[in-house]
Amino acid sequence: MRIHAKGLHWAVGKLADGTTKTYWYAWRGGPRLEGEPGSPEFIASYNAAAATKTPAPEGQLLALTQAYQRSQDFLDLRERTRADYVKQIAKIEQRLGDCPQKALADPRTRGVFLDWRDELALKSKRQADYAWTVLARVLSWAKGRGKITVNPCERGGRIYHGTRVDFVWSTEDEAAFLKHAPAHLHLPLLLALWLGQRQGDLLRLPWSAYDGTHMRLRQSKTGARVEIRAGGPLKAMLDATPRKSPIILLTSEGRPWTPDGFRASWGKACIKAGISGLTFNDLRGTAVTRLALVGCTEAQIASITGHSLRDVHSILDAHYLHRDPALAESAITKLEMGYGLRNANGNVRGDR
Repeated sequence: MRIHAKGLHWAVGKLADGTTKTYWYAWRGGPRLEGEPGSPEFIASYNAAAATKTPAPEGQLLALTQAYQRSQDFLDLRERTRADYVKQIAKIEQRLGDCPQKALADPRTRGVFLDWRDELALKSKRQADYAWTVLARVLSWAKGRGKITVNPCERGGRIYHGTRVDFVWSTEDEAAFLKHAPAHLHLPLLLALWLGQRQGDLLRLPWSAYDGTHMRLRQSKTGARVEIRAGGPLKAMLDATPRKSPIILLTSEGRPWTPDGFRASWGKACIKAGISGLTFNDLRGTAVTRLALVGCTEAQIASITGHSLRDVHSILDAHYLHRDPALAESAITKLEMGYGLRNANGNVRGDR
């Protein structure tokens, strides 16, 4: 897609892994743009930057969304999160940008905003919730700085209540993927299953994080530092993988992955392997599940995945394990052992 934008500025920077990256700016000395030239992220961030050059009318919601995007609160977000926020803010500005700030204190305004969310939900409930969350965050920032006195989006709840209870990779799914997927996607699968880390952190993982026995990394989202021993299958594959780049995971051309490129390739590989309804992100929950099934405590799981204990408990309690028949089987076995119904060989004794 071509774009016509005057004053674009670019600069080349060197990354920690030794590779270079081109950074684009709305103008010399202006804000950095997200995504690649021509992409939706790039266009949205350019439009957002251009809008800041013409001050929004004071007293309108548009002035708050623009001010928020210049704030340190917004700039401190991860690059991907900022790009996602820009998309949602564009929706907000399109429909609600001319809302007077004085009207935010009127109880009826909350109803107007909820009606707008309901309209978005006709296409996607999850995206509607995301747009509401971003609007609530912008208004919370504005309220915290005394720009407004009421945030009508506080405690707005959610429309989407789906879970991924049944979205766990089975050993059959794993075997099918390894059989049919391209070889360069095998290592991402094993890294996710054995380390339980997020896709973004795995795609950025450098060889310097692996010392031959353990993997050490700092999670970009939580800041948690984790040290995990590479289990047998993972260690074997890591040791057999040629080190063609400072980054571990590479495309078939030997280049580091982009998030969008990885998702597209992973989706095609799943289709080829006959796997439907499962995503790469489900591998993290699968890792938690498998650790629990072999008897790991919540503390042990948290030390591997970097979750908080509360998050681990939430995953095990609400999302993955309460329908797993293996847990029920294990529970009955333990109950039988407690009643002395099994002998040393594991066989059930006769009636006593």
